[in-house]
Amino acid sequence: MKRILLFGNPNVGKSVLFSRLTGVDVIISNYPGTTVEFTKGYLKFENQTYEVIDVPGTYTLEPTTKAEEVAVKILEDNFKNKTEGFETIVINVIDATNLERNLNLTLQLINKKLPLLVALNFWDEVKHRGISINYQKLQEILDVPVVPICARSGEGIKELIKKLKYAKISNFNFNIKQKWEKIGNIIDSVQQTSHKHHTFLERLSEISIRPSTGLVLSIIILFLTFYITRLIGENLITHIFEPLFNNLYLPTIKKFITKITSSEILHNLLLGTTPQPMESFGILTTGLYIPFVVVLPYIIAFYLILGVLEDIGYLPRLAVILDRFIHKLGIHGYSFIPILLGFGCKVPGILATRILETQREKIIATVLVLILAPCIPQSAMIISLISPYGIKYIFITFIIIFLNGILISFLLNKLFKKTETPELFLEIPPYRIIHIPSLLKKLYIRIKQFLTDAVPLIFGGIILVNIFEISGINNLIVSIVGKIFMPVLGLPKEISSIIILGFLRKDVSIALLAPFKLNIHQLIVSSVFMTLYMPCISTLFSVIKEHGMMISFKIFLLMLIMSFILSFIIRNFLVITIPLL
Repeated sequence: MKRILLFGNPNVGKSVLFSRLTGVDVIISNYPGTTVEFTKGYLKFENQTYEVIDVPGTYTLEPTTKAEEVAVKILEDNFKNKTEGFETIVINVIDATNLERNLNLTLQLINKKLPLLVALNFWDEVKHRGISINYQKLQEILDVPVVPICARSGEGIKELIKKLKYAKISNFNFNIKQKWEKIGNIIDSVQQTSHKHHTFLERLSEISIRPSTGLVLSIIILFLTFYITRLIGENLITHIFEPLFNNLYLPTIKKFITKITSSEILHNLLLGTTPQPMESFGILTTGLYIPFVVVLPYIIAFYLILGVLEDIGYLPRLAVILDRFIHKLGIHGYSFIPILLGFGCKVPGILATRILETQREKIIATVLVLILAPCIPQSAMIISLISPYGIKYIFITFIIIFLNGILISFLLNKLFKKTETPELFLEIPPYRIIHIPSLLKKLYIRIKQFLTDAVPLIFGGIILVNIFEISGINNLIVSIVGKIFMPVLGLPKEISSIIILGFLRKDVSIALLAPFKLNIHQLIVSSVFMTLYMPCISTLFSVIKEHGMMISFKIFLLMLIMSFILSFIIRNFLVITIPLL
């Protein structure tokens, strides 16, 4: 079998080309010993199967980041160590609109003396920008095949695949210290530019990174992101997922389980003890209702919008705009991406901390993801409970949670051993038109990954809760929590069981507060406490997976202690400032 490594700078369209070359059945893996992901798929052409690897983007073969280290390691593993059974070639994907910068990596690859093929991507934009590149002459100079392509539209992809068998080791000779002189000579030989007026997208690009206008635009985009996410998510639940679950799946599975077993214990374990799928805690009812009906619609909506923002090139601009504020917490502007994901669901937010450089940054970002704001379903439940008392109390609740997140992250930054927080050096790509097939493929991959990560964890949590219930451990826990801790928070001891259930799913437990007729003080305190005291079970296991048991334990202990302290302070402050209604 042959192997293709897609190598190139970040934002040169490697992922879109990967999507063109491979099908939907791809594998996402962590490189051994790291949390950096790479994607693998397969291409079949002329009775030959190629394994295609989308290597993490890198500007150089002298790595300065974890992602670049992994990219270089993949290259070394395939050539220095000669992966057994594979014949490997490299496709160097180049942004043809920025030829000079991209050729730096190309010459480094040539210097490694490995089979190489160059793909000049964004060939359509080259024409629109008044740039003329003589790719035949570039091919002669570099002494490797050069193919102009437009990965979004598919232009040149067929020619690129045909040229795979012609990938070769270049005889282009230079001393590596002279590479920039050589690059300058190459540009003079093959590229010409002519004057053209700014396009609308270029003007929009300038507006979105200028501090005065970029912040306003980011607020508008974030508002639209959450509004559209909720709109799409709620409609998917109401019109598709909930009717399918309640009207088709639930009656069928209940009839089937009742038919095959008469054991009450097994029946309760599989279907639960109540007819409501949200509250029954059955493996086949709540265990599937939560991930597929409650969470998945919002995941679909959020990842769809995130994919759009990624593909048009907005996220790097958002990271730059917010870098100054987030930098004060000791982390990169890029940390806002996992935080943004955490607003939709904490699990993908935690997984997204892998993009950060240092363990210190990852821990602070993880804490921000966990406590800065509730996830969308949880937020909806809080709003539904507090809204009868007036919108100002909703704002009070969310402002308290937000400020607490900032405070804890600020304290963590001070408590950590002082290290230099790297500046945000980030290439800002031009705005680009979305390639729908690539967008949908990325959506499919992310949804698949979420389901494979979350569903087994939720199943395990439900089994654990049922074991506690059957063995009587749950009654013991409720008795202890209710008598000791609830009076401190000014909450009735009866809701202690609901708080325990919040470990499985917080939005469910918050919704179950409704029958207890809590006053506005108790609603605010319980909402804040249940948002902060512990993550839900799927998030908990995700944090352990990313940071290990010891660091995760410290994070959870910090959350628990701060949630009690903050809730106690809020309880006493509210009694003084807010009259009971």
